Amino acid sequence: ISPVPPYSREQPIFTTRAHVFQIDPSTKKNWVPASKQAVTVSYFYDSTRNSYRIISVDGAKVIINSTITPNMTFTKTSQKFGQWADSRANTVFGLGFPSEQQLTKFAEKFQEVKEAAKLARDRSQEKIETSSNHSQESGRETPSSTRASSVNGTDDEKASHGGPAEAHLKSENDKLKIALAQSSSNVKKWETELQSLRESNARLSTALQESAASIEHWKKQFSACKEENEQLRGKIEELEEQCNEINKEKERNAQLSRRLQELETELQDKELELEELRKQGEIIPELMSECESVSEQLQAAEKKNKDLEEKVRTLRTEVEENKHRQTNLKTELKNFLDVLDGKIDELHDFRQGLSKLGVDN
Repeated sequence: ISPVPPYSREQPIFTTRAHVFQIDPSTKKNWVPASKQAVTVSYFYDSTRNSYRIISVDGAKVIINSTITPNMTFTKTSQKFGQWADSRANTVFGLGFPSEQQLTKFAEKFQEVKEAAKLARDRSQEKIETSSNHSQESGRETPSSTRASSVNGTDDEKASHGGPAEAHLKSENDKLKIALAQSSSNVKKWETELQSLRESNARLSTALQESAASIEHWKKQFSACKEENEQLRGKIEELEEQCNEINKEKERNAQLSRRLQELETELQDKELELEELRKQGEIIPELMSECESVSEQLQAAEKKNKDLEEKVRTLRTEVEENKHRQTNLKTELKNFLDVLDGKIDELHDFRQGLSKLGVDN
């Protein structure tokens, strides 16, 4: 079986995209990625062989080539992952889908194809049984013709079997002629189908060549798109830098606008202060006249203060003199008291002496 639907007797009946995995042959537990990215996974139907296959190609590499049999089962292991075992390939395939809806569609299609494969197998078995029955009938008919030839061989046997045997042989020969005509018509039909298949194979070969040429064209376009993508990425980076500069400018403008509002507020405050100063300036002449009167009063007070200071000086001088006098008086008083104490002591001694004299007398 060719990996890619060749010459295409096989037609795609369902196509989706998924990440392909295969079970690790050594551990039989871990999944090994068969594709680096999501690839196309398709169901194909081979009308000639009446079989169904799941095929996926990554570039020039065939990563899935699994013929579906009625014994296979597709199992959902998670919301976006499913798997099935292929005994012919001796592996287990796993598919990771972008969404649960795509996984559900793939599983439903697997069940449909599995039932169709089962019906195809049952029909092929019926055909085999029918052909075996025809071969058995033809085997049985061959001895009859042999018997017919043997009957026609001798006059004794002709005489013994008679007319009923000949009628039976004629009917058997008619059946053989009909079977031969049917087989020849089937051969013509098969030849016609074979010719149509050859023509379709030629058309598919041409289409394959055209697809190869278109692949080269698309590769060139892909490389051009890749270069354009790189250029666009560079432009995007430049635009992002410009956007960053614009954002910085916006921030600076916002700061300047806030500062401007602050200055406007300060200006309003200054204007209010200036208005108050103007109002106060209107009162200045009155204040000046009051200030002159106050200055005159101040001068008079200063003169009084000077007179008072002179008086204070005089009083201080007098106080100093009085203090000096008091000091001298205190000194004289102390000396007087000392003399008085001495006199008192002398009088006391004199009294004691008198008292002693009186006692002695």
